Amino acid sequence: MKITNVEMFLVRGPNRNYQIVVVDTDEGLSGIGEAGLTHKELAAEGALEHLKPLLIGQDPTRIEHLWQILFRIGSYPANKIAGSVISAIDIALWDILGKSVGLPVYKLLGGAVRDRVVCYPHNRARGFEVEPLVEHCLQTKADGWKFARWDIPQEGSLFEPTRAIRGGLRQMEAVRAAVGDDIEIIVDVHTRLDPAEAVVFCRQAERYRPFFIEDPLRSENAHSFRLLRQQVGVPIATGELYAGKWELRELIEDDLIDFCRLDLCVVGGFTEAKKIAGWCETHYIKMVPHNPLGPV
Repeated sequence: MKITNVEMFLVRGPNRNYQIVVVDTDEGLSGIGEAGLTHKELAAEGALEHLKPLLIGQDPTRIEHLWQILFRIGSYPANKIAGSVISAIDIALWDILGKSVGLPVYKLLGGAVRDRVVCYPHNRARGFEVEPLVEHCLQTKADGWKFARWDIPQEGSLFEPTRAIRGGLRQMEAVRAAVGDDIEIIVDVHTRLDPAEAVVFCRQAERYRPFFIEDPLRSENAHSFRLLRQQVGVPIATGELYAGKWELRELIEDDLIDFCRLDLCVVGGFTEAKKIAGWCETHYIKMVPHNPLGPV
């Protein structure tokens, strides 16, 4: 079996555009994957055109071999743009392999581990309003969810850190009082705070016992998590903006996070994610994969 074509389809969605990659073979099997490079779709499409000649004529079942070629080709290693495209290709290759042997991919990766997996919904607040958020969290609790999760507040397109911190803390206080102690709370900062601001928010959030604070810092400099880790006691989650094991190295090796939120469509697909999962296991870092198909 040989690869005959690789093509990206850009699909417009209500909240984001999707980058779907299809890998075709000469035996009629095709695999489908997704690149998670939000808001840089044309860059992903261009990266695919550069990588495509490396794949045509290759055996699609040599997944690790092809991953290494795609990541290491040329003078520059893959980063987020090429890494996202490699993720889509890798997922598509696993899809082809599963179809070729008549098995779902999860069985090829070692089989099911759990019969059930804990999930959480996303609760929405209108800016800095408290009551609508509380009502939504109470409704999801009534529906049987064990988590309440929402974004740190902002108004329109303007994000003012000090005001956002105050508003976020007011919302956490109100939600905790409303849902009680048995419901877990998660607040997503979306990498919008600098280290000093994140320390202020996380330290004051400790009293509301969050399950974790997600992406409390910008993602460019993993070393900044060291300052945060030294000064706060809340569990920290991040990872969805990192491509490949090397970008996550410091966070994992130095125990700077508690939850790894890697995105299969950015980090390097199943091939890279499985390696990172095993690495996290040795540091007791829990895996909470990011869902690329969710609204942003």
